[in-house]
Amino acid sequence: MSCIIETFNLTKRYPQIKRYREILIRPFLRREITAIDKVNVRVEKGEVFGLLGPNGAGKTTLIKTLCTLLVPNEGTALVNGYDIVKQEKEVRRSIGYVVNDERSFYWRLTGRQNLEFFAILNNFTTYRANRRIEEVLRLVGLETNGDKRVKDYSTGMKQKLAIARGMLSDPEVLFMDEPTRSLDPIIAKNLREFIRENIVEGQGKSVFLSTHNLREAEDLCDKLAIIDKGKIKACGTLGEMRALLGAKRQYLIELEKPGDGFMRVLRDAFPFTVREPSARGGTTIEVAADDQWPISRFIEVIVGKEGRIAGCTQEGSTLEEVFSRLTGYKASGDRNERERE
Repeated sequence: MSCIIETFNLTKRYPQIKRYREILIRPFLRREITAIDKVNVRVEKGEVFGLLGPNGAGKTTLIKTLCTLLVPNEGTALVNGYDIVKQEKEVRRSIGYVVNDERSFYWRLTGRQNLEFFAILNNFTTYRANRRIEEVLRLVGLETNGDKRVKDYSTGMKQKLAIARGMLSDPEVLFMDEPTRSLDPIIAKNLREFIRENIVEGQGKSVFLSTHNLREAEDLCDKLAIIDKGKIKACGTLGEMRALLGAKRQYLIELEKPGDGFMRVLRDAFPFTVREPSARGGTTIEVAADDQWPISRFIEVIVGKEGRIAGCTQEGSTLEEVFSRLTGYKASGDRNERERE
């Protein structure tokens, strides 16, 4: 699997608006806000890469910079092998950009007419435009609604039309900025499945998306980067993210019909938490393993006291725990709130 996106100390700063007093006293003082700060990420071909962060963390700025809509102050990036600063035209031919903004369409036109307009902007010939529009409408499941006016589309249909527009040029990389924002949970789930099954697995595309929805990131993404205040706090697979929480590992051990006496003896040996009864009539306990007390030692104690084990599974740390630890935000649903100190 080859690299499709790679950034090298990518930095973007915006000039900060000065007050009138500052203009008069220090007219030549330049103040800036750093939106993304020395970002280094690597995205492999054919994977879904998620950029996870709270509002204002720099997600949209990073995507716009990779799409050549913004010029970085420092550093650079390669998208499909092209430099975003020196080869911006080649980059734009390689990408599609899905914006979650209903105002980007002409509501009085049909979905098909909107796509025809954007195909003309991409210098499509009439024959190529008509053929490709039929393909993308079929791809997103709007072939029977292509001649409806956009104002009559549901929110989910508008988002699918946005994906169809992004897929018009048959890009290698599809950038998506919070694709399920404002969608109800069922439509959001269906859209995530569509991205995975149709765009990535069916079309072989790479997807780079930003989100602040932890469930979406956990369900959809092969690899994640957590960004906060413009800096990448962590990057890797979900398993690698969970490993950041430390050496403690939670395990669920299912005991086969233990008696009250056995449970009292076991509690004297090590601490545990009793979970819900198992489906097979046993009792499930939760233990915390580390280097001094590995899971094998818990099992040895249980077996040594003539206990019978029906199953043992590791319970990974949630992405919410990792996110809260790295950013100081508590995440709930699709919103993030900074913890008060």
